[in-house]
Amino acid sequence: MTDSTTRPSAGDEPLIVRTPDELRRALEGRADVGLVPTMGALHGGHRTLMRLAREKAETVVVSVFVNPLQFGPNEDLDRYPRDLPADVQVCAEEGVDVVFAPEVETMYPTEQMITVDAGPMGERLEGASRPGHFTGVLTVVTKLFQLVRPDLAVFGEKDAQQIALVRRMVLDLNLPVRIVGAPTLRDADGLASSSRNIYLDQAQRGSALALSRALRAGADAADDGADAVREAARGVLDEAAEATPPVELDYLALVDPATFEEASPHHRGAAVLAVAARVGATRLIDNVSVTL
Repeated sequence: MTDSTTRPSAGDEPLIVRTPDELRRALEGRADVGLVPTMGALHGGHRTLMRLAREKAETVVVSVFVNPLQFGPNEDLDRYPRDLPADVQVCAEEGVDVVFAPEVETMYPTEQMITVDAGPMGERLEGASRPGHFTGVLTVVTKLFQLVRPDLAVFGEKDAQQIALVRRMVLDLNLPVRIVGAPTLRDADGLASSSRNIYLDQAQRGSALALSRALRAGADAADDGADAVREAARGVLDEAAEATPPVELDYLALVDPATFEEASPHHRGAAVLAVAARVGATRLIDNVSVTL
C-alpha cells in the first residue's frame, strides 16, 4: 500500500479498514480527502464517482456499508447485493486509497436514538414512497462525515433528491464538506446504472427502458412548458403499463430542484423530471434535468 504522500496506481490494493480507529490511523497525515459513500455492489456508475473524486482530491476513501436505517420493513435490505471482495477489486482498479467497510454493529453500536430529520423536502417523492428513508440516509452520511472528515464528498445525480438533501443538510448544519455531483451513467441501452439492475431478467429490463424513454420524451417537450413535459413523459409510461411485464408507476413528477416541490404550469428555468417505478419486484428510479 502506498504511503500518504504517494497516490496509488490503478490495480494497487487499497487499505481496507473496518473500525473508526483503523480509519483514523489510515488517514493520519493525509490531506485533501475525498469520500465516495456507497452501499457496495459497485458498478460503472460508482467508478464515475471514484474517478471524479480522484480528479479533485489527493486521497480517496470509498465507504461500503449497506445502511439498515434507510430501508423500510418491506424493502430489500436482506437481499441487497453484497460482495466486498469484488467491491475492493473495483476500488483497486480505480486507484482508491482506503476502503472503509464497517459492520452494522460498528456504525450503530447502540440503538440510534438521535437522527437527522430530512424536513419537508424529505417527505416528498422518494420520502413519501419510503417513509423514513431520507432520515436514514442523512443520519448515516453525517456519521460518515464525522468519521472520515472529508474535504469533499461525491454523490451521483441519479439520486437527485438525495444529493439535494445532502447539499441542504451541509448548508443548514454548517458542515465543512464540499458536495460534488457526478452525472448519471447509463448503460448502452439507456438504463441508468444501478446495483438493483442485476435483479432484472431480460424481459423486465426491456420494460424498464420505458423510464429513460419517458424522461427523454419529457425533456424534448420542455420548450412547450411544464404541462407538456409531464404529458409527454406520462404517455410513454402509460404504454409501458400495458407491456409484458408491465411497468408499475410509483410517481412521475416535475419539480423545483431546490425544494422538490411540484413545478407549477408557469414554472420557468431549471427543473427535475423524476420517475420511480417497479418492474417485477425491482424498484427503479431515474431523473433528468430540464430547462423550461
